[in-house]
Amino acid sequence: MSTLPPSLSKTEPAAELDSLWMPFTHNRLFKKQPRVVVQAEGMYYTSQDGRPILDGLSGLWCSNAGHRHPKIVAAVKRQLDVLDYAPPFQTMHDKGFELAAKLTGATGRGFEQVFFTNSGSEAVDTALKIALAYHKARGDGGRFRLLGRAKGYHGVGFGGISVGGMVANRKAFASALLPGVDHLPHTHDLGAMAFSRGQPSWGAHLAEDLERLVQLHDASTIAALIIEPMQGSAGVIVPPVGYLERIREICTKHGILLIFDEVITGFGRIGSLFSADRFGVVPDILCFAKGITSGVVPLGGALVQKAIYDAFMQGPEHLVEFFHGYTYSGHPLACAAGLAALEVYHDEGLFERARALEPVLEAAIHSLRGEPHVIDTRNLGLAAAVEFEPRPGAASLRAMEIFHHCFDHGAMVRYTSEIIAIGPALIISEDEIAQLIDILRNAIQAVA
Repeated sequence: MSTLPPSLSKTEPAAELDSLWMPFTHNRLFKKQPRVVVQAEGMYYTSQDGRPILDGLSGLWCSNAGHRHPKIVAAVKRQLDVLDYAPPFQTMHDKGFELAAKLTGATGRGFEQVFFTNSGSEAVDTALKIALAYHKARGDGGRFRLLGRAKGYHGVGFGGISVGGMVANRKAFASALLPGVDHLPHTHDLGAMAFSRGQPSWGAHLAEDLERLVQLHDASTIAALIIEPMQGSAGVIVPPVGYLERIREICTKHGILLIFDEVITGFGRIGSLFSADRFGVVPDILCFAKGITSGVVPLGGALVQKAIYDAFMQGPEHLVEFFHGYTYSGHPLACAAGLAALEVYHDEGLFERARALEPVLEAAIHSLRGEPHVIDTRNLGLAAAVEFEPRPGAASLRAMEIFHHCFDHGAMVRYTSEIIAIGPALIISEDEIAQLIDILRNAIQAVA
């Protein structure tokens, strides 16, 4: 087993490696050849052996303003000098109210309340519970059914994996998943949309499958549909032109709440605050996390339309309206980071920068067409993916080897199944985009 250099640990290095059960990681293989980072600044990590690693995935789709932005770091340090923690039940701190107001004000479109969580997984479970409780509060408690989508990723809570469509995430827990859940098909069809630039022109008709589920289950039993406007974790699956608009129409027609999971797509990833700004499609509930603090402190939440909040605000005022929450909902440090991050995004014009860089990344990623075993390239905003022909009898091994090669040669990317995904911070330069794609191209050729 490979171990970390003794300088990184005061304990026995091998024991230190063995102690951590890493999430979504092949632990045994990783610990034979660990990839460890020890520092970050701007667009770069520093590896444990001192090499700069260009961060091609904004950490994990979260460090949208780059690493250790001085304004965000300073805000967290100032907050520590004033207030470290305040309970969110029956009391609250000033930064929580301030951030909520800034978020709802920036989002607009009827979103007047936000419920804070600590992560995207918690934001999703919160949204699902709000949807179910909303219908019950309106005397429509027969709406118990939740809909998701194939290949959807909505975190790892039992609610999230129930509505999610990642088979590997679900199969070990099938007996404990929520009842009455059904799924729309995904929109990923290589035969019809391979090498699309931006939104594919084919595929809007796939939204009509929602009408099929309505006919199958009856609308009176369906509480909500949750989808990612762009499916990031499945490998940057971009919505076809007209698809989201039709989904919104069908949900409105049948009284089904539409929940957007914007944990990845929020805060500039597709060149706007949220998808509603880019696509003109407004959900009833919007889940966010990751980029809200640029990854500095964990924070998530659910933005809700005013009519939903108002439905809960009935009955005696001394009674709790919604029995849900977390010890660290709206943590002071997280809120301070969130306020600073919003200021950075605005003052530095980072959402506009993302839109300006979109065609640069688009041209770069599609330049990989024709490289060995590449069967698709696709993009939206500052997100892109390359999909590969599977290696016979070795599912996902090709993409994993490309990921390893990239890291060893100075770039962090993400692999899932047969796909390499990239989603750099909004501060990336055109030269760094070129550098990132060059490293990826060399990796593809080397692995081939």
